[in-house]
Amino acid sequence: MAFSQIQLRSISLPSRLHPINSTGFESELQKLRSSKTAPFSSEAIQRGILGLAELYNSIEEQQSLSSNKHHRNQAIEESLEESIEILDSCSSIRELVQMIKENTQALQSALRRKGGVDPTIQNDVASYFSFRKKTNKSIAKALRTLKNNASSSKNIHDDDFTRVMREVNDVTIAIFKSALVHLSSSPAVKSGGWNLVSRLMVAAKSADCSVITEVGCVDIALKNLQVCVKNGDSKIFDAQTVARRSLQNLDSCVEGIEVGLEKLFRQLLQSRVALLNILTDDH
Repeated sequence: MAFSQIQLRSISLPSRLHPINSTGFESELQKLRSSKTAPFSSEAIQRGILGLAELYNSIEEQQSLSSNKHHRNQAIEESLEESIEILDSCSSIRELVQMIKENTQALQSALRRKGGVDPTIQNDVASYFSFRKKTNKSIAKALRTLKNNASSSKNIHDDDFTRVMREVNDVTIAIFKSALVHLSSSPAVKSGGWNLVSRLMVAAKSADCSVITEVGCVDIALKNLQVCVKNGDSKIFDAQTVARRSLQNLDSCVEGIEVGLEKLFRQLLQSRVALLNILTDDH
């Protein structure tokens, strides 16, 4: 399927999450755990974020897994420390997604106003690529931070509650990493440079485009548009159509991720309050 034909559906997240029982919690955790090493599509990332919100919504209920109050409270204190870093990471990714959305929509607006035949569209495309370059630097920094925030080594003496808390943290970091990588440059474009544009365009039209992210598809389409504008190519209108559709797909992608991150951020805050209340009630 040609990447210009891909239609991305935003997953609709419920405005209010319902706690899940221990069996459901473990099942949801297992699904997220087993997906940590799998390639993440936009929809898979959105589902993963929703799954995280469900997990954090039920953290308070999982305290019964601990048979030892001291161990449980230790796990809660450790999770509270990690929750600050998780909240910061979630907030940073939300801001990044918002900026991508704003720049994507700005370029969409410019294409609608000017069309591909207006040579000044080159300036708008150049500005977008400049933004993308800065974005990739921010993503690289965020990935390094997440790597440093991974949970400490597991101990054979950990009780079930401690194990669950650490696994939730690890799964959260894994999904955050997947989202960031998905929003970075297409690996093929990044490693090979723009000389691969023509081959990637052909591949995208003749094969499964799942290997190229929405961000990568936009990069390819815009570079192709730049070449057409520069050379006065007769296919400029086709290139413009592909670019606009690719931008629409990216806009839909980031909007879905943005909605999920907003809900997850609120749930992370509520989960932190719930854990603090458990500690307070014990004293």
